[in-house]
Amino acid sequence: MSTPTNDAATNATRTNDTSDRPDGWWKSAVVYQIYPRSFSDSNGDGIGDIPGIVSRLDYLAALGVDVVWLSPVYTSPQDDNGYDISDYQNIDPTFGSLADIDALIAGLHQRGMKLVMDLVVNHTSDEHPWFVESRDPASPKRDWYWWRPARDGVEPGTPGAEPTNWGAAFSGSAWQYDEVSGEYFLHLFSPKQPDLNWENPEVREAVYAMMRWWVDRGVDGFRMDVINLISKPTELTDGEAPPGRPYASAFVVANGHRLDEFLAEMNERVGLDAQNLLTVGEMPGSSIATARAVTDPANHELNMVFTFEHVSLDQTPDGSKWDLAELPLPVLKANLAEWQDGLAEAGWNSLYWNNHDQPRAVSRFGDDSPEFRVASAKTLGTVLHLHRGTPYVYQGEEIGMTNSYFTDIAQYSDLESVNYHAEALSLGMEAEAVLQSLSVKSRDNARTPMQWDDRSHAGFSEGVPWLPANPNYVVVNAHTAVADPSSVFHHYRALIELRHGNPTVVDGRFSLLAPDHDRLWAFTRTSADETLLVLANFSAQLLDLPTDGLPDTTGAMLLLGTHGDAGPGDTLAPWESRVLRLA
Repeated sequence: MSTPTNDAATNATRTNDTSDRPDGWWKSAVVYQIYPRSFSDSNGDGIGDIPGIVSRLDYLAALGVDVVWLSPVYTSPQDDNGYDISDYQNIDPTFGSLADIDALIAGLHQRGMKLVMDLVVNHTSDEHPWFVESRDPASPKRDWYWWRPARDGVEPGTPGAEPTNWGAAFSGSAWQYDEVSGEYFLHLFSPKQPDLNWENPEVREAVYAMMRWWVDRGVDGFRMDVINLISKPTELTDGEAPPGRPYASAFVVANGHRLDEFLAEMNERVGLDAQNLLTVGEMPGSSIATARAVTDPANHELNMVFTFEHVSLDQTPDGSKWDLAELPLPVLKANLAEWQDGLAEAGWNSLYWNNHDQPRAVSRFGDDSPEFRVASAKTLGTVLHLHRGTPYVYQGEEIGMTNSYFTDIAQYSDLESVNYHAEALSLGMEAEAVLQSLSVKSRDNARTPMQWDDRSHAGFSEGVPWLPANPNYVVVNAHTAVADPSSVFHHYRALIELRHGNPTVVDGRFSLLAPDHDRLWAFTRTSADETLLVLANFSAQLLDLPTDGLPDTTGAMLLLGTHGDAGPGDTLAPWESRVLRLA
């Protein structure tokens, strides 16, 4: 980790003002995630950057969001688009400079918004100075990473010599042989992303010091990448591999025995609670019980976590994300309701449909046909934002951006997608089936350029974008959406206003109704003062509301609807949703 010299405010003493971060402020907030590479390009090199983000802050202010979560912009070789960090305290020239990040923080704060940085501390880049030094077996930093010899009796560097049978999330073994030092290092993701050894207190203190540095710079919180992988087992042993597959899941190490200890220590050492910073942990493979413990305020760990259960329901139970399966609505409703109930008394939910790692929500859970794209995108927003928790909006979600449906592997950039394609073909899978899975689930679906207007490359860049813009940008773009009062954009703006102005949306008790209905999503949010009823038709057909199992809507007031001023009524149009205040 370097001490930057291009710091525009090196000689100034910074303080992070907490006066606009009262206790629990994040419960009524809405977070907007920016994937910098794909948001807005200011210099024509085809890659989004921080000045491009700064130029779009008025758009975010008009939407009404409270927080911007910025995916990584740190110095990086970009093996995994910035999630492989070689310097935590500097900005990659691809995205700008420290002066640019200061301008972003100032611009957000001036508009009443806050900045959450992505924290990637399960692993670094293999080009980080810490790892470069650790390759020397005699280095004091050797045990900053997980180095292990080959299995007994097996020649190092040969198949089967890996210390365990753990697989990497991006395919292949989770162990990489390093000829320089004669041992293997652990990488749960790419071989260029070696895992840090959190058992070493020096590693933890270096991470905490870096976090304090960013807080002093003015950031308002952290989204913590795969944070539940930081606590590894004391003894590294083989896991159970799925039938017919050589490797156990990379997430065999999830939610380790010291996770709560490490998170509580981080909270105290960085002052996360003391400064009312927003903290959200990405925690794949976590149960409700784990999430409740981590987010229980009494435990002083995190504010909320990202669950992965609901975005794993459309894959076969024993398969990977690429093994597609139908998702009946009752199954999806039940899962989200289970998390609502599970964290009702202690802890807090995060609410999301999509992000930089998930395909576009309207293509996955809605209907992206020209006829129903707008209505289904609105209804997805209605349902999500009326659950109890902090909603996250991923760039372009607010205008109903769709999957790109690439048809050739050459169109893909995502490391995970490209590796899966190669591995699947090597196992004899049909190329057509592999491409079908990629078109539905590839992370590149979320990473095509933000669609600003109908100019060349969707107004994202004056150069050639690093990833092609979705061809439907001529119709689906922010300029058109902002100008149309009936657009997805204005529906999201209204949802955000409703959350800001109605305490029941924030804190009201959640109760799922008609759980077995295969087209109706209905639930109530109840406080001491009122009951809100949410009704949503998750289909392209008219829906007659059931005569039993729903509250009486006589005299109910329509607070927000997808289809204008349509009253309570007993029929929902295709993909219509309503938020009613019951009499």
